Amino acid sequence: MSASYEVRGAVAVITLNNPPVNGLGMVTRSAIAAGIEQAVADACVKAIVITGAGKAFSGGADIREFGSPKATQEPNLLSLIRLCENTPKPVLAAIHTVCMGGGLELALGCHYRVASPGAQIALPEVKLGLVPGAGGTQRLPRVLGLETALNMIVKGDPVKSEVLAALPGQKLFDRVIEGDLLTGACSYALEVADIRPLPLVRNLKAAHPQGDAYFAFARNTVGAVAKHFPAPQKCVDCVEAATKLDIEEGLLLERGHFLSLMMTPESKALRHAFFGERAASKIPDVLEDTPLRPVATVGVIGAGTMGGGISMNFLNAGIPVTILETQQAALDRGVATIRKNYEAQVKKGKLKLEKCEERMALLKTTLSYDDLKACDLIIEAVFEEIGVKQVVFERLDAIAKPGAILASNTSTLDVDKIASFTRRPQDVVGMHFFSPANVMKLLEVVRGRATAHDVLATVMKVAKTIKKTAVVSGVCDGFIGNRMIEQYSRQAGFLLEEGCTPAQVDKAVEKFGFAMGPFRMGDLAGNDIGWAIRKRRYLEKPQMRYSKTADLLCEKGRYGQKTGAGWYDYALGKRDAIPSAEVVKMIEDHRRALRITPRRIPDEEIVHRLVYSLVNEAAKILEEGIANKASDVDMVYLTGYGFPLWRGGPLCYADTQGLFNVVQAMKRFARNPHDDADFWQPAPLLTKLAAEGKTFS
Repeated sequence: MSASYEVRGAVAVITLNNPPVNGLGMVTRSAIAAGIEQAVADACVKAIVITGAGKAFSGGADIREFGSPKATQEPNLLSLIRLCENTPKPVLAAIHTVCMGGGLELALGCHYRVASPGAQIALPEVKLGLVPGAGGTQRLPRVLGLETALNMIVKGDPVKSEVLAALPGQKLFDRVIEGDLLTGACSYALEVADIRPLPLVRNLKAAHPQGDAYFAFARNTVGAVAKHFPAPQKCVDCVEAATKLDIEEGLLLERGHFLSLMMTPESKALRHAFFGERAASKIPDVLEDTPLRPVATVGVIGAGTMGGGISMNFLNAGIPVTILETQQAALDRGVATIRKNYEAQVKKGKLKLEKCEERMALLKTTLSYDDLKACDLIIEAVFEEIGVKQVVFERLDAIAKPGAILASNTSTLDVDKIASFTRRPQDVVGMHFFSPANVMKLLEVVRGRATAHDVLATVMKVAKTIKKTAVVSGVCDGFIGNRMIEQYSRQAGFLLEEGCTPAQVDKAVEKFGFAMGPFRMGDLAGNDIGWAIRKRRYLEKPQMRYSKTADLLCEKGRYGQKTGAGWYDYALGKRDAIPSAEVVKMIEDHRRALRITPRRIPDEEIVHRLVYSLVNEAAKILEEGIANKASDVDMVYLTGYGFPLWRGGPLCYADTQGLFNVVQAMKRFARNPHDDADFWQPAPLLTKLAAEGKTFS
């Protein structure tokens, strides 16, 4: 059932029932229209109330139909809104919980609107690279005023109904109803049932006292913060049109911008990310109704940077944490860092002092494994060495209660090997947080060979609780993200040998849109980490070739920001990357030793060698089943590695370039005598997709 119809006295009630958020799909729109027609035909009905079942009035367009012909099939949303406006009996929207996008546009087409306190009101289309497409930019300014409406439309963030209702002069809500919403809505509908003419938002005026000056200011402000996205500027254009054009002309302008933005690569990338984030939680062989294990208490082993950051995620969610260290001094330092982080948020006004104290009160410390016996979930965040992990997991196996989930924060090591250190491999899982763990959104959930379905399902639910984007990975060296970044780093090294400087490579990649280039990233993370991995690779995979520049750098003790010198120089206490003459000379000396004549390498080649190295390795990861789907790979890179959001992730970007073109570029790179020709043989999956004219998506 997509919408139900009932009559309460003299009021017809149409209730949207399209879980989970009452999306306005074709079937639901048809049911609403049929309900309105039935109510108009019933002489006993004096007014109509539209509301939503469950936990939403309406979240807008049905994402299952997004971009399909059903989205425009009649009655489309514009037609449904016009039907509401033209209905001879008053139509009232009874809004609760969630009213967003097309749901809000539908409500704006009703004659009256009432709301429950706490309802989340938004036009979030800009987050998909679009403008509202069913009159939102024309009607919202008419009921809220230009500045409030423009802020909501350009940002796309939800605002609570009571906040909007308290604005002077607002005409969005006719009443905020405490108590039972539907009872109050029906009562109000009868109050206004005989009032004529019926009020229409379209008949209100939108204006601003400063007019052109205000919109010039708005464009400058929006341009400064959204330079890579065209939609926010188009939002400004549409809202300005609400002040200058007849509403029908404004609706045509808005619709034109909506349709043109739909075709932009930025909107396609944002929609890809939107769907990818939701798809990441879907695991093919784990049913949605899989019973979950309770996670009321968490243990964290290690109070260093990672352990402290991991702990903060759970404290933020109100979950008690017991943090374990081997020495009291290390514990004290870890707790002091956590408190310092919270106090910094208090100083910036992002956290209230009482909340800070509440969170700190949830934190317990210990030097004894026995104090972790009652924990439902225990996460180790110790040194990345298999022998150290073995000691920890053998201890956990001895003390953890039956059914406790034992998680490793390993970034590269074999989770199956770690699970073998216990007698309960079904309870072991990888939970790879990214640094700083209290900030970064990504959580790689590494599924071991024996990891139980309910463990996976529980960890995915926990990720949502602590506001992480969780992506499932199979077991391999480096999992999804670090396995790919190793190839990216190898290419960065070869570029140095062939003629680039670290600054040139970083600038090219940052201009492309990465938050940070590979060499600045290495300095931030610590170049010694990559050095340790390469030493292991030299033993395990002697056939894999690396540039020796990074080893030479580490031999000089230039580990990055933590030592004040890495690929760049750093002033004491500052993070500004200063190009280093010493490093440039080191690279030039190494290049001469290899008898390589340097060449000028264009930015496009730099970017494509780095990005396509990610693409080729990702194709292998998909073939091997390490990642479930291409969008999972993209979510890893969008949320954990600073890949530009407006490009949608490495595989989405490859799709936009055309996989045939990607393969041809790889063949060119393979002919470079100073590169790794074997690596640049396109992965079989990539070759197949390109030959068939298909895409990763």
